[in-house]
Amino acid sequence: MTIQVRREAEPVDIEVDALLPTEHGNFRVRVTVDSKGKEHSLLYAGDLNSVKSPLIRIHSECLTGDAFGSMKCDCGPQLRLSMQKIQEEGVGAVVYLRQEGRDIGLHSKIQAYALQDEGYDTLDANLALGLPADARDYKIAADMLKDFGINKVRMMTNNPLKIKGLEDNGISVQKRFSHVSGVSKDNKNYLETKKNRMGHML
Repeated sequence: MTIQVRREAEPVDIEVDALLPTEHGNFRVRVTVDSKGKEHSLLYAGDLNSVKSPLIRIHSECLTGDAFGSMKCDCGPQLRLSMQKIQEEGVGAVVYLRQEGRDIGLHSKIQAYALQDEGYDTLDANLALGLPADARDYKIAADMLKDFGINKVRMMTNNPLKIKGLEDNGISVQKRFSHVSGVSKDNKNYLETKKNRMGHML
């Protein structure tokens, strides 16, 4: 089979923003590259400027939960629930940040998993590896929202640091919605650590 390639065509300059049909409904997805070269996505539905305070979620990448369906965490169910809620409302966005393992990276995250297998909780596993409990920075999330002209949001989160991260960077969080999903016997200790040691509102 011979593939025909048009070599005479001029290069196309096009915005990195395209339609993304999903099992939860139609979204658009926009990509932003930060100063470190990481590619972050904003998955959105409707006209974000048609409401004063759109519904949003900031979601940190979790390969094991989002893609593989891991029961060690609640990340995958939280992502899917946020997409569902945005479709129900008709307008809103998921700011999907490349911050695997609270931004310690996949390699270190799996090392932390191995320590959890030995009885460490998620916080102590990070610390035992010489890593911060949470290395995330939400400035890029605020910048991505500002690119749409958004400075007020309603937010689906249980993490007060996400609220503070937006507000410290010029985005006012008008209302918080509890965002609990995917609770199971396999992540009970994980969720208790987030609540009792990391201040999550669970």
